[in-house]
Order: sequence, then structure tokens, then C-alpha cells
Amino acid sequence: MSERYKVRVTKDHLVFCSGHFISYEGSKCERLHGHNYRAAVEVEGPLDENYYLFDFIALKARTKAITDELDHHMLLATRNAHISVEASEQRVRVRYREREWIFPREDCVLLPIENTTAELIARYIARRLLADLRQHHRFVPEVLRVEVEENVGQSATYECRPHESGLLSADSTGRA
Repeated sequence: MSERYKVRVTKDHLVFCSGHFISYEGSKCERLHGHNYRAAVEVEGPLDENYYLFDFIALKARTKAITDELDHHMLLATRNAHISVEASEQRVRVRYREREWIFPREDCVLLPIENTTAELIARYIARRLLADLRQHHRFVPEVLRVEVEENVGQSATYECRPHESGLLSADSTGRA
């Protein structure tokens, strides 16, 4: 019999307050707004020689490092076909049709995603976390899940099976 275990972490310190907007239906774009996001992470697999799947403290620390990078920033998708993002050392210029915003560069996180939806933010966090766990702990879970709660009762979850999905290649970190 093959046993499987899950470790899940979510804490009040795995939160990030960020601004964003999304485009949808190809012809619409939300107003700038923000959320107090909350992240939860789950890893799944067999126990190791120490009889645990993975260290809770290390998992929380790695996740917190990633969410801290997003905290109190404007999240901008760099792969959106409808939104133009041009960054210099000093500022980021964002355009959607006739609308334009200019942000200080230090206030922005440029994400290599198609839209700043909760689903794709969860994927971004998961891929970053997978790279960090692999690099710093030589740990690759059988299953990795990241949930991003946008509002109470509204969340999106990204799940991957790194050994099956090709996510173990060097360029899969999702870093911009």
C-alpha cells in the first residue's frame, strides 16, 4: 500500500496587500483596485527518512519570502496581449487602449503572467515556491497546491505535479 501525506500552511503572515487590474473579454479593463490577499500552500507526497513530509517552518518561510515581494506593490502582468507595460529604471508606463498609468518602478512587481487574476497569481507563487524548495531544500513534492484568497469566500487554487508537468526545468521559476 502506498501512503501519501499532505502538509498545509496558511497563517496571518502569509498575506499581501497589492493593487492590480485585469482585462477581460478582450475589450474591457477593470479600474485600479486592491486586495488583502491570503496565501495557503499544500505539499503532498510520501514521508522521508525522518517520518515527515516537509518542515512546516521552512515551508512558511519560503512562502512568506515570496508573498513579501508582492506586498504593498502594484502587480502588473507583462504577458497580457491587451495591456502594454514599459519599464525603465525610474517608472513603469502601462497602457490599455486610451487609458494610461505611470507608476514609480519601485512600487511595481512585473509578473510574467497573462493577467493578474487570483488563478495566475497562485500559479506564479507556486512556480516560485517550487524553484525555491528545489534549490534550498532539494525537495520536490509530488503535488504542490497554492491557494490565493482574494476576499473572504473567494479564492483560486493552482495545482501542479512537478514530476509530470515539466516544471523541473531550469527556466520554470516564473521570475521576471
